[in-house]
Amino acid sequence: MIRAFIRDQFCTRLAVICLLWVGVTPVRGAGPATTTSPSTSPPNVVMIVSDDQGWGDFGFMGHPEIQTPHLDRLGSEGAVFPNGYVPTSLCRASLSTIVTGQYAHQHRICCNDPPEGVDRSAMVLSKPTVPGTLAERGYASLQTGKWWEGHFSNGGFTDGMTENRKNGRHGDAGLLIGRDTMEPVFSFIDRCQAKGQPFFVWYAPMMPHTPHNPPAEMLRKYQKPGRDERLAKYWAMCEWFDETCGALLDRIDEKGLRDNTLVVFVVDNGWIQFTGPKRNNSKAQFETRSKLSPYDGGLRTPVILRWPGRTKPGVYKDLVSTIDLAPTILTAAGVRPGADLPGLNLLDVAAGRGPLDRNAVFGEIFQHTAASLDKPGLSLTHRWVREGDWKLIRFDREQKRPELYNLAADPKEERDVAKEHPDRVEQLAKRIDAWWNGRDD
Repeated sequence: MIRAFIRDQFCTRLAVICLLWVGVTPVRGAGPATTTSPSTSPPNVVMIVSDDQGWGDFGFMGHPEIQTPHLDRLGSEGAVFPNGYVPTSLCRASLSTIVTGQYAHQHRICCNDPPEGVDRSAMVLSKPTVPGTLAERGYASLQTGKWWEGHFSNGGFTDGMTENRKNGRHGDAGLLIGRDTMEPVFSFIDRCQAKGQPFFVWYAPMMPHTPHNPPAEMLRKYQKPGRDERLAKYWAMCEWFDETCGALLDRIDEKGLRDNTLVVFVVDNGWIQFTGPKRNNSKAQFETRSKLSPYDGGLRTPVILRWPGRTKPGVYKDLVSTIDLAPTILTAAGVRPGADLPGLNLLDVAAGRGPLDRNAVFGEIFQHTAASLDKPGLSLTHRWVREGDWKLIRFDREQKRPELYNLAADPKEERDVAKEHPDRVEQLAKRIDAWWNGRDD
């Protein structure tokens, strides 16, 4: 279906791809490939990042209508963490956390855009990244899809699609991946395999993110009388994204790379499709308690780890965060994570060797446009913690008392029970301040 859709509706755009794509552009001066024997070769890593998708909008997470057979299969073959979280429910900050392993207040990419009047080039990711660290170990790494940080080499990638030729805001040519073509990823994998070089793939297509323009035949599956067309389009986009993931996973299998490839799946932030009266997009997102909000609709994500022989298929209830992905990937590649990474390595848990040594995850929400590049606290709107089944949300911008939810009894966060449990509110508020007090020097 992907190829048919491209052929029928995107011929002119594919011509543009051909002009932009003369092989994936490598970083000039990148070191030679490191070849190792099959018995000692480090694993390849494929990072799949969904863009604006609700945590329950997958077959393996129990959605009754959205069809995601390829990710369902990945989930059945890997370790699934349904209680995963992104610390920040905004795409640029969240992606920077995934690629660095640090909270937004650490890596300083807290918002999507710099302060008004400040050039975008002033807002740069300066922390070490996973692909950059892996490059030092002989890996080749490919950036595709969503990427806010200018040229792909700014993130330590050796190869990539986003070159920021036209000062693109969040990916320029990289955004062609998935919707228009998969060839850049396939060619990269082929080249690395021919060299015997381990690789890291960043597959972060702008899907199911708007524009919600799925293939017509796929959309028809979700259209029905009385269902809002916006919802049908979003659901179809979820399936279309899944189909592209299937193409990538099948390619890994066809090349005989499955057993030595760690596949990591996550969503950059949640999404609840708005079906009310048309209005400002960011306000609609907050009203649905979705993207940009401190509620689970924006923060929660399933995490999947599949590394045959190293991960044990199953569902793991541990509280995990995207700060854990960097130490997990680095450990798999034989790299000791630095002390500045606050996350935990998930490999032992994913192998079935006991629960994670953690009972809480934390996060922070910032406004869309930064107030300051050096003082994260000035852009802060909320901080939150989930401890066990309890979740506390603190309001750092509004003069509003904290909200407390018991997610086991109230998974949609509809009943604030803060007044009924003042001691728990106080205890969790102290935990948030001990994690990060949110104030700037």
